[in-house]
Amino acid sequence: MAYPYQGRDNRLITGRIHPRARKKRKYELGREPTFTRVGERKIKKIRVRGGNIKIRLKRDMYVNVYDPTQGKTVKAKIVRFLDNPSNRNFARMGILTKGAIVETELGKVKITSRPGQDGVLNGVLIQ
Repeated sequence: MAYPYQGRDNRLITGRIHPRARKKRKYELGREPTFTRVGERKIKKIRVRGGNIKIRLKRDMYVNVYDPTQGKTVKAKIVRFLDNPSNRNFARMGILTKGAIVETELGKVKITSRPGQDGVLNGVLIQ
């Protein structure tokens, strides 16, 4: 799998190669995607720019569910993965991203957080 280089493309529209003005920079680095799945909690810590830490969620079996009718948030266990409207391949593989739908003990929940970026699973109860 190729990781995205977030700089200018190497070729012009005509197909000619761009003359290199400089080398690639570390801040233009792309990283492998985090395919978050349902399972025993597993996180990965990554050092990012400025020495900060980004937590990537690899697997989790609990989600913080917000109930809009009661206005409360409860931690609920994920029973099973239902769908991921953002990508049909993610739906087939059971990958949790923002917008994915899972079934919990409380009912159907739509994931509202970005588990690969935030390191936590938050969701909203859908009727």
